[in-house]
Amino acid sequence: MSASSEPHSLVLGIDPGSVITGYAVVQAFPRGDSVLIEAGALRLKRTDSLAQRLAALSSDMEALLREHAFTHIAVESIFSHPAHVKSALQLGHARGVVLLAAQQRSLTLLELAPAEVKKAICGNGRATKSQMQSAVTMQCGLAKPPTPSDVADAIAIALTAARRLKTR
Repeated sequence: MSASSEPHSLVLGIDPGSVITGYAVVQAFPRGDSVLIEAGALRLKRTDSLAQRLAALSSDMEALLREHAFTHIAVESIFSHPAHVKSALQLGHARGVVLLAAQQRSLTLLELAPAEVKKAICGNGRATKSQMQSAVTMQCGLAKPPTPSDVADAIAIALTAARRLKTR
């Protein structure tokens, strides 16, 4: 059976943010192969209010979800550092928009811990952003590292979710 005729899952990996949200579309095959279909960034206007940015993110997510027949959506679970409470709260708002979009489409949601994604992609749960970009570049056979780093993170999230699906 050729790879194109095998049943597969289509995973949307999301690295939510209140200004830049990275996304990646990965096709996952039962035997473990994963193919990056597309990746990019949803850019929101930094000068808009948080409410305006969340509305724009919701609209962008709906457009993205209409483009593909996703079976799964993967997003990192929330982590917080005491020095970055405001950032964590804003991330939580953006993440809420993503979770709502998944629920409204009845997509299977996979929540992944950041350390799990880093370990799955780099072999190190404390990998740096540049290490993640390099690992994603090599694993997907890209000509250059995805930028901004939010895109590399979204690819890593989608790849990790695809691998998790294989082990189920």
